[in-house]
Amino acid sequence: MVPGMRVGVYVDGYNLYYGGRACCNRGTAGWRWLDVRAVTQAVLNRRPEWHSQTPQIEKIIYCTARVDAKTNPSGHADQDVYLKAIRASRSVDHIEYGNYVARTKMGLLANEGKKRKPEIVTSNWPVMVKDSAGNPVKDAQFLVQYLHLEEKGSDVNVASHLLLDVLSQQVDAAVVISNDSDLAFPIMEARKRVPVGVVNPNNKSYTAGALKSDATFGVGSHWWERLGAADFFGNQLPDPAGHYTRPAGW
Repeated sequence: MVPGMRVGVYVDGYNLYYGGRACCNRGTAGWRWLDVRAVTQAVLNRRPEWHSQTPQIEKIIYCTARVDAKTNPSGHADQDVYLKAIRASRSVDHIEYGNYVARTKMGLLANEGKKRKPEIVTSNWPVMVKDSAGNPVKDAQFLVQYLHLEEKGSDVNVASHLLLDVLSQQVDAAVVISNDSDLAFPIMEARKRVPVGVVNPNNKSYTAGALKSDATFGVGSHWWERLGAADFFGNQLPDPAGHYTRPAGW
């Protein structure tokens, strides 16, 4: 490769958001208004593997889905401002949208137990259950219907853009910002052709084992990095960013 390595950056927006929330705490302000380009450049600056090839960010593809306006109107409005801000400020080059699906599901009532594992709730005083004959039912379980919100498509869109750009030789290296193990296969295929950096957006969690590899696999020069609170707090968009102002509490 020649100096001026073209780096494509592929971001799972929800994975990045939840990583930041884990690092910085949900109720804390000052981390959500993230400058994606700045934090990516900060990571590239501290990784030595590609320095001799003068890495330059060629494009940043940000994959997300719009928050459902009916179930979370304030979240939808805040996200809309942010998405407009990162485009207006050229913090990202393209936003690829998946879907945010709201549906009802059935499941057993459970509480969060040790190590966040679910513990099924059973009947106990003062909530007791009787059968049709009036006899008490010991350790009865409760089937509930609940609202289930799910983002769909970001991982597929990250994988698609990554492979399209690598296979068409639009980039000389790739950075994937996600800790989603579902990306293992496309990342592995990309590593056969270009150096790949994987960024786990939460330094409080281990990088998914499926995303790890030998640094010399394929073309080699691969690396792994994690973001911490300082990366989020230290790489914020200007306020305002273009015509868009940071939402209250952000």
